[in-house]
Amino acid sequence: MKVNRADDIKLKLVEIIEKLEMNHINPDRIICMRSTGSTSDATARIWSFPKIWQKALDLESHYIIEVLAEKYDDLSEDDKQRTLIHELMHVPKTFSGALVPHKCFGKRIDRRSVEKLFKEFKRKR
Repeated sequence: MKVNRADDIKLKLVEIIEKLEMNHINPDRIICMRSTGSTSDATARIWSFPKIWQKALDLESHYIIEVLAEKYDDLSEDDKQRTLIHELMHVPKTFSGALVPHKCFGKRIDRRSVEKLFKEFKRKR
């Protein structure tokens, strides 16, 4: 598997964060990567930076959003935006380095919740 920085993804994320007013997300501490050659079924994934690593390395919380080129790059622009919105929804309001699961405290990260934010994003665009 090969992994490279993905500045094009970063630009899309910044636009989504701004339009959806996801003020708890610091885009300067989100790193975007594009991988090729993965055998995963995922289109994209978000990587956390747990507290123990933050303390050990004396760094603030960060997140990595990885898009898997074989699946992500062939999507329509709308589906690319939906995918990135989904990954951003995993970032907790505390921006702690942890991740929000798909089901948490009665809230869900699913097609319906992603679609709601996607429509809001399109409206503000």
